[in-house]
Amino acid sequence: MTKVCLIDGSGYIFRAFYALPNMTAPDGTPVNAVYGFITMFMRLLKNIPCDYCVVLLDAKRENFRNEIFSEYKTNRDEVPEMLIPQFDLIHEAVKLMGLPYVLQEGYEADDLIATYAKIAENKGMEVVIVSADKDLMQLIRPTVSYYDGMKDKFFAPEDVKEKFGVYPDKVVDVQALSGDKTDNIPGIPGIGLKTAAELVNRFGSMQGVLDNVGQITQPKRREIIMQNREAAEISLKLVTLKDDVPVLHKIEEFKCHQADAAKLLAFADKLGFRSIRAKLETWIEERNGLFAGNGAEKVVKIEQVKAEYIRISDKVGLKKAYLDIKEKGIMAFKLLFNMQKTVGCSFCCDKSKLYYVEIPESNVGGDLFAFSNQNGLDCDTVRKFLKAVMSDRDILKVSAGLKFQWHLINKLCGEYVEIMPYDDVEVMSYDLDSSEHTHDINSLSMRFCDKLLAEPKPNGRPAVIDFENAEYAGYIYEVASAIFAVYQVLKQRLFVEHKTYVYERLDRGLIRVLLNMEERGITVNSHTLAELDVEFEKQLQNLEREIHTLAGEDFNINSPAQVGKILFEKMGLKGKKLPSGQYNTGAEVLEQLAEENEIAAKILEWRMYSKLKSTYTNALLQQLDANNRVHTTFSQTVVNTGRLASSNPNLQNIPNRNDIGRKIRQCFEAKKGYKLVAADYSQMELRLMAAVADVKALKEAFSSGVDIHAATAARVFNMPYEQVDREHRGRAKAINFGIIYGISQFGLAKQIGISKEQAKSYIDSYFAIMPEVKNYMEQTIKSARSYGFVLTPLGRKCFVQGINNPNHRIASFAERAAINAPIQGGAADIVKLAMQQIDRALQQNGYDAVLLLQVHDELVLEVREDQAEEVAKLVKNIMENASDSAVKMSVEVGIGDNWNVAH
Repeated sequence: MTKVCLIDGSGYIFRAFYALPNMTAPDGTPVNAVYGFITMFMRLLKNIPCDYCVVLLDAKRENFRNEIFSEYKTNRDEVPEMLIPQFDLIHEAVKLMGLPYVLQEGYEADDLIATYAKIAENKGMEVVIVSADKDLMQLIRPTVSYYDGMKDKFFAPEDVKEKFGVYPDKVVDVQALSGDKTDNIPGIPGIGLKTAAELVNRFGSMQGVLDNVGQITQPKRREIIMQNREAAEISLKLVTLKDDVPVLHKIEEFKCHQADAAKLLAFADKLGFRSIRAKLETWIEERNGLFAGNGAEKVVKIEQVKAEYIRISDKVGLKKAYLDIKEKGIMAFKLLFNMQKTVGCSFCCDKSKLYYVEIPESNVGGDLFAFSNQNGLDCDTVRKFLKAVMSDRDILKVSAGLKFQWHLINKLCGEYVEIMPYDDVEVMSYDLDSSEHTHDINSLSMRFCDKLLAEPKPNGRPAVIDFENAEYAGYIYEVASAIFAVYQVLKQRLFVEHKTYVYERLDRGLIRVLLNMEERGITVNSHTLAELDVEFEKQLQNLEREIHTLAGEDFNINSPAQVGKILFEKMGLKGKKLPSGQYNTGAEVLEQLAEENEIAAKILEWRMYSKLKSTYTNALLQQLDANNRVHTTFSQTVVNTGRLASSNPNLQNIPNRNDIGRKIRQCFEAKKGYKLVAADYSQMELRLMAAVADVKALKEAFSSGVDIHAATAARVFNMPYEQVDREHRGRAKAINFGIIYGISQFGLAKQIGISKEQAKSYIDSYFAIMPEVKNYMEQTIKSARSYGFVLTPLGRKCFVQGINNPNHRIASFAERAAINAPIQGGAADIVKLAMQQIDRALQQNGYDAVLLLQVHDELVLEVREDQAEEVAKLVKNIMENASDSAVKMSVEVGIGDNWNVAH
């Protein structure tokens, strides 16, 4: 993902000034803030690599907030006299270090940061705010992180909650109620951070507190809030950062570039900074090497060519475009749609001519390129044009998010359209860079072309494309041009970086397979599902009555606050409070209590049924089509390890080891006259671990066909294989699978209920009898630290974010991910190969059978009843031999009328 660093320059200037004693340059100018600023920025820019970077500064003390509240920040001391001459020097230092800076009259640096963060986020960029100012924590969200350079720490939402008692989106509500003496923000007298957080958590926001003040039981608190309502509302305006400042610069102007080495060193010499000169030289060398375009940066910029925009409005123009495409043998394209309706197609076959053809609503008919009296375009002609181009095997079709485009083409044409050959730049980008950045065409255009695509959004825009709107017109034509340009770069990179096999063999062919799986869907017995929904509702009601009886009163089980009061205040169970003052009633807490307290066990069970009902039975009933089939969406470019993701609905998280999961799977059925065939790899990741790490003990066990977990137990616990009981086998199983995920002694101890010392001895014994596993783990972590990624056995690159982070918790998590990625990714690669081989075999042999679902290591097919046994054998054989491996794969196959029986 393209990364933007927004640095709170004003905050660092004052911190540098007050952190260092007085220093003067040879000419007597004060320079302590300049010295501290340069020193801090050398470390910051090294720790936070990014694509765009800008330093934001305060313009002057007064701004728009003083119009809201005249006394805002009036209690602050005047700027120290010795700091004033250092501002211009710092501005000069920033420029010489290769950074732009921005200040804007009437606004604070914090408002500029909020605005640019929003702009960057809307462009699909990742934002890092660099500051030590707590006020900026309100901006933390999934794509906006907060880094405190003084503490060398990234603050997560949980850190914010620990500080304020609420998550980032509620920080302004707490600040408005509690006020801030530093900035002279009034708030409500007598309401501190802790009380403010309690009120916001209870009523949802500051406005919720004001609207429900009558429900506050403490008379004095209620009265003081009522008396200071206006002060709280003013305070909210003061603490809320403005994210719509009419900024004067675009983010694209903040591209990271080299420092001016000669001038920066001369500047340091002029100010007498001899003690940091050597460090500064090293820093300049490292930074300039990073942005020198010497191959360290993989982004290859594309030469921009002035193109001709051609809007096709008649059959003559469409025929010329068709002949142009035929001559060039390639077409980059993207269908455009507004309000769920396809309205046009952008396409090109070189950089010089960019076409757009509108898809009319009328259906006049006529042969392709046959001239009607009016010579205009009708919908049928455009459809025939698209079908002719898409099915022409002499024309390469290139798109971004091709699977979705293919769905649109099929829907527009009212039939399945065979698109061959094809390429998808999103999948190409994913296979080259996986989680390093996002892969949509807007992001790729920015990354490779330095060109922003202003994609028109339906909300708040005209329902049809408006050619008079420059923003629309630019996107309409240039999106196809961007796809064409990005394709040229990525195609070359696939070859140079040896990722052609991954793309062409593992992922490209899978696009068509997944498209067909999504369009088919799978039948759901709505009657059985509705009955299950009713059963879940009854279970919830019964559990609610039992819980209320055990508690001795009625309360809202869905309210953590009320659950906490019942368990820890009324019933006197031992618990801990969160920083917000509310009791912790999370799953881990309740699981510990449930061992001895029936009410905690019942509440856990109630939560489980509530989630199953909302996630599956209710959701699935709403997503059925007219034929009672549900159509999930499979995403190829989301999971770092190459696994597919399922959404709308997510069918990969259905429990598969308990009765409830089996009841849900029972609702998925084969259509009449057909059977479901479910084929599941057995212990696939363990087998891959044995092969990848060359673990002799595991390879022997798999080769001989013994129970792998019992064999591990016999070795780890030093006992005869025949004497391994259920408990020892269970512990060995936990170790076997835990090792794959880099489990710690603490994690193992908690999972199987033993002491940390016992867990350590088990892990040590495991590594003693299988030293190859420990060696694999150490070498994998070492490689990930050096290169930032690991490889699967088939060559897929899995990036490991945070592996070199100074934060031990983040680095430890990354190490576990590095250990698991080659195994989990290797399994995903083999499943993808198997899916494509099965799809081809079914067609070549003329079987009435199709793939329906992929759930991690399991494939589900729908097969005509009389062919089920034969297809099951075929599928098992293909899956077990899809890829060469030092350890043979094993597949279990089942046949049934529903998924539960087949599984």
